[in-house]
Amino acid sequence: MPEELTNEEWFDIVDEHDQVLRSAPRSQVHGGKYLHRATHIWVINSAGQLLVHLRAAGKEEEPLKWTSSASGHVSAGEAYEVSAVRELSEELGIETKLTRWHKIMSGPETGYEHTELYACQSDAVPVPDPNEISEIRYLDFAALYDWLDREPTAFTHPFRAFLRWSRENTEKMVFD
Repeated sequence: MPEELTNEEWFDIVDEHDQVLRSAPRSQVHGGKYLHRATHIWVINSAGQLLVHLRAAGKEEEPLKWTSSASGHVSAGEAYEVSAVRELSEELGIETKLTRWHKIMSGPETGYEHTELYACQSDAVPVPDPNEISEIRYLDFAALYDWLDREPTAFTHPFRAFLRWSRENTEKMVFD
């Protein structure tokens, strides 16, 4: 049943190669641990600092953990990049060009989500959605890596994976 009839988000269920098999409501996808899709977006200011946020207490998955500037599920029939643009606008009120940086394939560590990372350079003033975000901070990557090493459980699983990737792949962190 389409989302507009159920008032529940619908996601594409995908295989291990990220090929769409069918669509289903969020509750079924998460309840059955089906593979699905998500995006993370990094906003990096002109000082080279990454905007991170503390997830709101009411979030279903990993509440009160630090994560990417914005993130969210890819809706059924939606492209990763379209999802990333939408999530950045919804969560932070920022609209800007994004560059795809990396993809993590699905597994238990990612909540069964194939997840693509997009990034942008922006000094736009974020307007956080309080239903999604409890707090925001701009942090240097060195400080984030140090924090990750000291307290990995402070961060969401996908964000930890992307931080580890970024530490070893700084040469790939360029903007189009």
